[in-house]
Amino acid sequence: MSKIILIGINHKTAPVELREKLSFSDEETLKALEFLKQDEDIKESLIFSTCNRTEVLYVPETGEQIDKIIAFISHHKKVDISEFKNSLYIHKEDDAIRHLFRVASSLDSMVVGEPQILGQIKQAYRVAVESKASGVLLNRLMHKTFSIAKKVRKETGIGDNAVSISYAAIELANKIFSDLSQKSVMLLGAGEMAELAVEHLISNKVKDIVVANRTFKNAVDLAQKFNGQAVKFEEREDALKDVDIIISSTGATDYVLTQNQVKRVMKKRRHHTLFFIDIAVPRDIDPKINTISNAYVYDIDDLKNIVESNIEQRGKETVKAERFIEVAVLKFRKWLESLAVVPTIKALNDKMSSIVEIECKKTLSNLNHFSQEDIEAIKRMTRAIATRTIHDPILFLRNTGDHRDDSLYLNVTRQLFNLDIPEEE
Repeated sequence: MSKIILIGINHKTAPVELREKLSFSDEETLKALEFLKQDEDIKESLIFSTCNRTEVLYVPETGEQIDKIIAFISHHKKVDISEFKNSLYIHKEDDAIRHLFRVASSLDSMVVGEPQILGQIKQAYRVAVESKASGVLLNRLMHKTFSIAKKVRKETGIGDNAVSISYAAIELANKIFSDLSQKSVMLLGAGEMAELAVEHLISNKVKDIVVANRTFKNAVDLAQKFNGQAVKFEEREDALKDVDIIISSTGATDYVLTQNQVKRVMKKRRHHTLFFIDIAVPRDIDPKINTISNAYVYDIDDLKNIVESNIEQRGKETVKAERFIEVAVLKFRKWLESLAVVPTIKALNDKMSSIVEIECKKTLSNLNHFSQEDIEAIKRMTRAIATRTIHDPILFLRNTGDHRDDSLYLNVTRQLFNLDIPEEE
C-alpha cells in the first residue's frame, strides 16, 4: 500500500534565518513540483511554504525516498544538507496525516487559532493540482484536511480571541508607543497579512496609514479601503520621515529597507523613534537597523512572546480539537486500507450479495404459488447473474501491473459501486 510522508521545518525547529533560506516562492514551487513529477520514484507531491514553515508532502512510488527529498530541498534552495538536516522533522503514514490535519486546523501555528493558514494550504493544493503533481491519495487527503479544519473552527473556540501575527505586531506597537492614535503607520506590501494589520490598526485608531507596494494599483486599492494614502514603492525611503511604525510583509527576496537608508532618514526626522515590524520570510528589514539609535526592528520570531500568552487560555479547546483530529486520522486510515485489492473485492462481493438477497426477498414474497424448488432455482439464477456481472471487474482489479496506479482504479471502483460508508463531516 502507498505511503504518505511529510518532511519539513517550522518555527519550532528552526530560527527565521534558516527558514528564510528554505522558503519556496510561488515560482520556485512550480519548478520544484515539475522536477518531482519527472522523478519515477515519486508518485504524488505537494509543497507548502509560508513564513513559519516549509513542508514537502509526498507519496513515494517505491521505498520511502527520504534522502532523495532532503537532497531535492538542498539542490533547489542551494543550501548544504548539513545546515538544515538537524532541524527537519519526518512524519510517516498516520503521523504525517495527523500533522497535516493539525497544521490546517491551526494547532501547530505560532499563533494557535489563527485563520490564514487554511487559505495558504488551499493555495498550495491548488498549485499541486494545476501542476498535476497530486493524485488520488493526496487529493483525498487534502479534501479531508479542509473538512477537519472547518469542523475544528466551527465546533471549538480555538479561533476565539485568536491573535494573528499581524495582530501580535500591533500589540507590540501598542506596548512601545502606549497610544497609537497620534502615530502614523506605513505598510510595505498589500497582501493578506498587510490587510489584516490595517484592520487591527484602525481598531486602535491610528492617525494615518500609508501603503507602499510594488504594484501601485494594489497599494491604491488597499489605501482606499481604509482611507489611507498610497505611495510608490520607490518612494518608501522618503516616506520614512513622516511615519512612526513600518509593518513589512512583501514577497521580496532581499531587504527592502537597509541600514544606510534608515541612517539617512533619521537625520531628517530628528531621531524620533522609528519602529519596524518585519512579518515577512525571507525578512524585508535589514536587522542591522537595530544598531541605529532610536530605531527598533522586530522580526517574526520576536513576536512569539506576545503570541504565546494566548495559548494557555485555549488549552481546553485544543484538547477538543485534538480529539476531532484523532477521529479524522482513524477514518482516513480506514479509507487507505480499503484501497488494498482484497478489501475492495470483498466489499464488491458483499454489496452484490446484499442486493441479490434484498431483491429476491422482495420479489419472492409475492410469489406464494412457487414451490421451494422453484424458489431455490430463482435464488441460484440471481446469484449467478450477480457473480457474472462483477467477474470482469474483479479480474481487472486482481491483475495488478507494475506500471499501473492501483490506488486510482481501486478508488474509482469504490466510487462507481458506492462501497464507502458515508462519513460524518
